[in-house]
Amino acid sequence: MATMMKAACFVEKGRIVLEDKPIPDVGPNDALMRVTTTTICGTDIHILKGEYPVEKGLTIGHEPVGVIEKLGSAVKGFREGQRVIAGAITPSGWSHACLCGYCSQDGAGTKHGWKPIGGWKFGNTIDGCQAEYVLVPDAMANLAPIADGLTDEEVLMCPDIMSTGFAGAENGGIKIGDTVAIFAQGPIGLCATAGARLMGASRIIAVDRIPERLAMAQKMGADDVVNIGASNDPVGAIMELTDGRGVDVAIEALGLQATFEAALRVIRPGGTLSSLGVYSSDLTIPLDAFAAGLGEKSIRTALCPGGKERMRRMMDVVRSGRVDLKGLVTHRYSLDDIEDAYDLFGNQRDGVLKVAITT
Repeated sequence: MATMMKAACFVEKGRIVLEDKPIPDVGPNDALMRVTTTTICGTDIHILKGEYPVEKGLTIGHEPVGVIEKLGSAVKGFREGQRVIAGAITPSGWSHACLCGYCSQDGAGTKHGWKPIGGWKFGNTIDGCQAEYVLVPDAMANLAPIADGLTDEEVLMCPDIMSTGFAGAENGGIKIGDTVAIFAQGPIGLCATAGARLMGASRIIAVDRIPERLAMAQKMGADDVVNIGASNDPVGAIMELTDGRGVDVAIEALGLQATFEAALRVIRPGGTLSSLGVYSSDLTIPLDAFAAGLGEKSIRTALCPGGKERMRRMMDVVRSGRVDLKGLVTHRYSLDDIEDAYDLFGNQRDGVLKVAITT
């Protein structure tokens, strides 16, 4: 077996480049995955722009599909050569956060407070998967076998985008017959749209400025669309569509003050704002939109749920045919050309939604 591999590494603000790195050694509880397909996430663009700090030299990426190359000595229930995915979030399974039911926050409390988002390790605190190989920690908690008949691209959204978008719908507590507004129809927003439909929303209003994304939203289950490129007042448009009632749940999937505030303004009294955005500056809560704290509105945030059981559920939804996310892959590149893929995705050219990177 070779000792070196190609990996996309963060060098400095504005530069993620393909470099040669040693293939990781496998510890007792780990698995080495040979990556067959991965992708670029919006969070990776935050890293590229220096809006989310990571160590220089870190391999980026957190959405792996591949084959088990080597298993640690203590790993049971899997075999080398097996096709698997691992979630973007790789919880240990035994931390306080995991045992409280919040595996994504797999950190440890200290005298200085709680360390958030500790479950997100790939491309954050350990080397990620935009590489020929990735080391999966706590493999028995995180590897999920891919069922026969499912292609790499069919399950490529499961590790992050699908799980995150569905979490937005789940955190909103959507009930049968609810009206839901979803702000931004990028990949995560589109998955939130699909998730809202699966959870029983009877009316889904998709908000974006790109006509092609709004068309895709309708394929994912949106009943109405609001093009904020044509109308600078999405709040007014949604209130008109709902006859002034507002929506039961608003999902914010962009990470900007403007969309967060608009989502807060369109929820009815007692409604829920489910936030999926990654924010790079402080948010403010307008006094009137929050009814001075008396409007009984809820704000929920989410980090992508991970672990093998979550991944099994996501793949079962795909296998059942209840959702088809293959259309989200609009461009394909080899790992050798990943710098070009970053240029395309980072600048949102050519109608890109998601890029499949093959090794």
